[in-house]
Amino acid sequence: MAVDSAGTVAELVRDRWGDHRPGLWFEDRTLTHHEVAAGAAARAALLTDLLPPGAAPHLGVLLDNTPEYPLWLSAAALAGAAVAGINPTRRGPELARDILHTECRVLITERTHLPLLDGLELPGTRVLVTGTEAYEDLLRPYADARPEQGKATPESRLLLYFTSGSTGAPKAAICSQGRLAAAGRSLAGHFGVRADDVHYVCMPMFHGNAVIADWAPALVAGAGVALRRRFSASGFLTDVRAYGATYFTYVGRAVQYILETPARADDRDNPLRTGFGTEAGAVDAAAFEERFGVPLVEGYGSSEGGAAIQRTPGTPGGAIGRAAPGDDLAVVDPVSRTECPAAVFGADGRLLNGRDAIGELVNRGPNRFEGYWRNPAAEAARRRSAPAGADGDGGAAGAGDGWYWTGDLFYRDAGGFLYFAGRTDDRLRVDSENLAAAVIENILARHGSADAVAVYAVPDPVAGDQVMAAVAGTFEPLAFEAFLRAQPDLGTKMAPRFVRVVERMPVTATNKIHRAALRREGFRCADPVWWRPPGESGYRLLTGEDVEALVARYRARGREELLAR
Repeated sequence: MAVDSAGTVAELVRDRWGDHRPGLWFEDRTLTHHEVAAGAAARAALLTDLLPPGAAPHLGVLLDNTPEYPLWLSAAALAGAAVAGINPTRRGPELARDILHTECRVLITERTHLPLLDGLELPGTRVLVTGTEAYEDLLRPYADARPEQGKATPESRLLLYFTSGSTGAPKAAICSQGRLAAAGRSLAGHFGVRADDVHYVCMPMFHGNAVIADWAPALVAGAGVALRRRFSASGFLTDVRAYGATYFTYVGRAVQYILETPARADDRDNPLRTGFGTEAGAVDAAAFEERFGVPLVEGYGSSEGGAAIQRTPGTPGGAIGRAAPGDDLAVVDPVSRTECPAAVFGADGRLLNGRDAIGELVNRGPNRFEGYWRNPAAEAARRRSAPAGADGDGGAAGAGDGWYWTGDLFYRDAGGFLYFAGRTDDRLRVDSENLAAAVIENILARHGSADAVAVYAVPDPVAGDQVMAAVAGTFEPLAFEAFLRAQPDLGTKMAPRFVRVVERMPVTATNKIHRAALRREGFRCADPVWWRPPGESGYRLLTGEDVEALVARYRARGREELLAR
């Protein structure tokens, strides 16, 4: 089936009307494409009647990956409404804030999540609980509804999905029907998605990865979708085989969790053609392909749509790719706002000039960033003006145009290939030297006894930061010290002052390392912490007395409050 060129998601949903092939699998249920379109039409009609006149046409979806999630996404598209994906790991006032901030007049949830709403004040929000008799009674009068024409335009808001910032309240990024349809077309074309493919959606659908990179290209191509309520490493291969899945997406540590399951002789006996995602890392991606016979394609696209990188033939190992067509990407020093020099690599491929080459990825050309819902300050930070007279490849940036600042650190080689180096929040300043956490992590990851490594900043008692690392796996201090001495690209400021040894790396709901939690706890945590006291080269266990002495130093300098940042 040819990739559809429709300009709205609503048109893509309507195209499935009359398509009686199996299209949606979940546990022991199967729906045809037509049944999905019909269910979406019924929900769209109900939603139109439920939304108060004059209110923002927004509904919140607080669900696991059940069939109701894509049904309501499709319904919102038909009704010209927007879905706010509500994160079930949020609690109390933070959860209420997300729902109220996005002005959700209707909230779709399920019995398992009802306790999250206990005691919350949600004025003006009607809660519908799927799988209940009351819910079925509401839908029944709309059973014969058909997908309507004309309510949606490419500019209609469709998604309000929260970005996972490390500080402050999450921002609700806007994604229009046109942008989501275009993203689906681009990915369907890039990966050659066919109508007989099956996309396995195991990442949470409140996150942009599952909707934009998995559901949307399947919808464009008329491919099937198989849902997993929540990600399960142990259930991954069983699901893939049961559903005949050919494509999946991942974020964060999901790939490593799959690799941690016991290997079997028949692991390569699976229908997958590829996986697409971010942050698997070169080592785990190679291990995944070796074990399962499935190549992983690392990509990059800012959640807000402001910049994208595509992998092309000839992309070097460790690189993500080059700027996507239409993007004018540059790696820029955020202080001077000048372009950083190209990366210089040693004979062994290691980055030699990270201090100068690493900067923030900026799109100097036109982009698809559509803003944040009711957050002009955050929008302004993303669209900071270019320096006077600055030109990108696409021409001069006007005074009101601004560049799109991704908030991500990169470096670029002489051939224009881009390499991810972490978030701007993951930049450390040690003894007046700027360091990128991802660069240090890549070095520490060579240590064979570490199953996983996360590097982050803890405040220095005097000024700036100190380097702290969390290590999952065994830790032997003498071997670690010898390893550090043997790394030629480990700068003098990069060696961790503190090493926290964890049984399992803490992660967010989207399987990304929970760096904010690690930073908040710092060295005052329940796990064993080894440290290298100032002036010493060896590591020893941090004791309660050590912690008291350290805190006293912070207090004496008026920096104790920084320990809880």
